[in-house]
Amino acid sequence: MQNTPSYKSTIYACYLGHFVQAAIINAAPILFLTLISRYNLTFEKMGRLALINFITQVAVDLLFSRIADKRGVRFFIVAGHALAFTGLFLYALSAFLPSRNYLGFAVSTIVYSFGGGLLEVLLSPIVNAIPTPEKAKAMSLLHAFYAWGQLTVVLASSLLLALFGAERWYLIMLFWSILPLLNTFFFLKVPLAPMVPEQHRTRTGEIIKNRFFMLCLVCIMAGAVAENAMAQWASSFLEAAVGIPKIIGDYAGVGVFALTLGIGRTYYGKMSGKLDIYKAMLLGGVISLACFITAAFSPFPVLSLFACAFCGLGVSLLWPGTLVIAAEKFPLAGTSMFALLAAAGDIGAATGPWTLGLISDKAPLIMQKLGFPGTQAVGMRTGFLAVSVFPLLVLLSVFKLRRKQKKHEPEEAS
Repeated sequence: MQNTPSYKSTIYACYLGHFVQAAIINAAPILFLTLISRYNLTFEKMGRLALINFITQVAVDLLFSRIADKRGVRFFIVAGHALAFTGLFLYALSAFLPSRNYLGFAVSTIVYSFGGGLLEVLLSPIVNAIPTPEKAKAMSLLHAFYAWGQLTVVLASSLLLALFGAERWYLIMLFWSILPLLNTFFFLKVPLAPMVPEQHRTRTGEIIKNRFFMLCLVCIMAGAVAENAMAQWASSFLEAAVGIPKIIGDYAGVGVFALTLGIGRTYYGKMSGKLDIYKAMLLGGVISLACFITAAFSPFPVLSLFACAFCGLGVSLLWPGTLVIAAEKFPLAGTSMFALLAAAGDIGAATGPWTLGLISDKAPLIMQKLGFPGTQAVGMRTGFLAVSVFPLLVLLSVFKLRRKQKKHEPEEAS
């Protein structure tokens, strides 16, 4: 019997955990237009569900990271998967609540988002704690599996919706609830590496006061806005604003977005020792900015489709890249640092889709008052243009991070 445990099963369980996270975040948005038409809902209300999702995850990120550090992570990672299963299952049952469907959507979103928050807090530090000299590679590949999960969720959900029909949309949520149920049992068994002991851990207050870390928070928040606004609204945008049939928009637009997201993260994971993370993120910011502006203004459907699809490559490293930069700067940080970064990312992921939905609703009304034609298509294009501010903010943040790193600033607060 080996004295040193093998962590391969742990890594695989974490990969599946990111598939679960992908289902939590991306399954419902595929159904947005279906639910809007069936239950007479607005774009803002559906965007509000995304807001509820990520705000709940932010609360969990901030409240449970220190508890998990002290009490151990196994209980919380198992509970996170159990809650994710319960929430997705309840979302499906909301189809059978006459006149209370939206309330069901909101409550079930809170439940599975609570579970998703625990996964987000714990998956990265669990992988980071595994003894390996290739931390950047491991972290990037972990987040690559979120992208592959997103691709799988988008393609499979669209196919299932076409097969079962809009009236049986709830079967899709039941299908995705199987993943967290399975991973609940996996995490009861897999070995977990010990976290950084408390006496050796960098204090959270010291990290928060550091300007380098504050820039990391801004960067991951802005990157999350760009990634999630495109991921959650591209399907509806391509159908309602561009006029592309849903199945084509989901596969060639959202599906390729997830594909390029996965390719970018997997490529960096394979080449992490040879690529400058700062240069890669700067390039990603430029690509993201160009894609949002192109989608907002292009009169050509194919070009808009191309912009939505390949935005995934641009945003691929903005979230995991920031985690890599922060982990290298603060190697003795505990779960709390990852939780703070996750909370900042979730704030961006919450406000981005909700803001885009709100602008899509309000912009046509404002334009009509000004005497211009205000259509749903114009509203959604305006929303995409507004969100393009955030890739620009990423560029500014990464530029400053790179400059500070080159100066070898001391870790203490400045």
